[in-house]
Amino acid sequence: MSLAGRVALVTGSSRGIGKGIALCLARDGADIAINYRRDEAAAQETQRELEALGRTVRTYCCDLSSDYETVKAMVDQVAADFGRLDIVVNNAGIASRGNAVFDTEIAELQRVMNIHFYGSYYCSKAALPYLRKQDRGDIVFISSTGADRPRANGAPYTAAKRAMEALATALSLEEQRHGIRVNVVRPGLVETDMGRRLMRAVGGVEDLKALYETYPFGRVCQPEDIGGAVAYLCSQSAGYVSGATITVAGGPYGIS
Repeated sequence: MSLAGRVALVTGSSRGIGKGIALCLARDGADIAINYRRDEAAAQETQRELEALGRTVRTYCCDLSSDYETVKAMVDQVAADFGRLDIVVNNAGIASRGNAVFDTEIAELQRVMNIHFYGSYYCSKAALPYLRKQDRGDIVFISSTGADRPRANGAPYTAAKRAMEALATALSLEEQRHGIRVNVVRPGLVETDMGRRLMRAVGGVEDLKALYETYPFGRVCQPEDIGGAVAYLCSQSAGYVSGATITVAGGPYGIS
């Protein structure tokens, strides 16, 4: 599934799911723009790994939840540095604090919505002029199985992911005539720092490997499982796929 000659901006890609996505896209030939918010050392390490694959890679520090002009400036810089932009993966995200709606501060709701929904909106909108210049453009939103199965004490996160998915659907319909495919990937639990914190908080699980025997295929989902799905959606093999949602959780929802 060659992506040679294409440039991908992957938000929140210094580590975790975003890094797994960037690695898979790079292995298939794409050059990569790494976006990160705080962890410069992790971004540089990821850059070195991707460059070892023979890719052109640059890093961009930008808080996607800040404001549209800031995000647009980053996207414009990516396009200027690489000379083009073909793929945007809206992956950057944060967890909510696990409180009931009654106990959730409005600032907490705004914080989660800002990074998941507004950040994705800003990045997609800023990228559209560049994606429209190509024969094909791709936008992939990284959502969550939680968007389909809301639970108590997670309303900000679920609401933000559902809003992302609504945005993806609208974009898929609006941008067909410009050759842009827009799709959604829904991970379940993934073995990342965020996943470890989640399971420590809700289940007292210190090592996710302790869950392996209870999960599909004998393991918890890995970041590159998500990356493989994204690489497929951006490839010629998925040339007639847009407006789709792919769940990557070992089953329809993962583990309940």
